[in-house]
Amino acid sequence: MIMMFVGLLLFLGPHIFTTNRAARAAVIARIGEGPYKLLYAVVSTLGVLITAYGFGEWRSEGPRQLYHPLVAMRHVNFLLMLIASIAAVSAYVPSHIRAWLKQPLLVAVKIWALAHILVNGDAASLTLFLIILAWAVYDRIAVKRRGDPLPVAPKGWGGDVVAVLGGLVLYAALVFLFHPYVVRVPLIPV
Repeated sequence: MIMMFVGLLLFLGPHIFTTNRAARAAVIARIGEGPYKLLYAVVSTLGVLITAYGFGEWRSEGPRQLYHPLVAMRHVNFLLMLIASIAAVSAYVPSHIRAWLKQPLLVAVKIWALAHILVNGDAASLTLFLIILAWAVYDRIAVKRRGDPLPVAPKGWGGDVVAVLGGLVLYAALVFLFHPYVVRVPLIPV
C-alpha cells in the first residue's frame, strides 16, 4: 500500500505542480525548459511504474473487498479501455478526435479510472482509481481556467487513422504486456 502511495506522489506531484503556472515558469527560468521536461518525464514515469508495482503488491496481499462488481462490467471495461487508448494516442496526433475531445489525454485518464472502478471492488483498486479520477477532474478544471488554446481539426483524416491504429497498439500492449507483467493481474487467461 505504501509503495502505491509513494508512486502516486511521484506521479501526481509534478502534474499538480504544473497547474501553478507561476511556480512552473520560475523553475523553468532557473533550470531551463529541456531539463525541466526531462525531470518531469523521469519522475512521472518512475511514479507510474512504482504505482503499478505497489498496486500489484497491495492486491496480492488481499485487500478488503468493498463490493462485488457484475461480471458483465468486464465487457464494458474492455470497450471503455479501447476508447481510452484511442483517446490517449489522439492527444499526440492532430486529428478530429483530438479537436472533439479538447483534452484527449485527460479524457482517456478519466475513462480509464471509471472503467477500472466498474470491475474492481477491492480497497486497493478503489483507492488508486478514485485518486486518479479526482486528479484528472481537477486537472481538467485547471486547464479550462488557464484558457489554453483548444486543438483545431485538420483538413484530412490521416491523423484520425493514426490515432485509431495507435490506440489499438496501445490497447494490445496494456492487455498483453503491461497488465500481466507490471501490474501482475492478467486480463486474458492463459
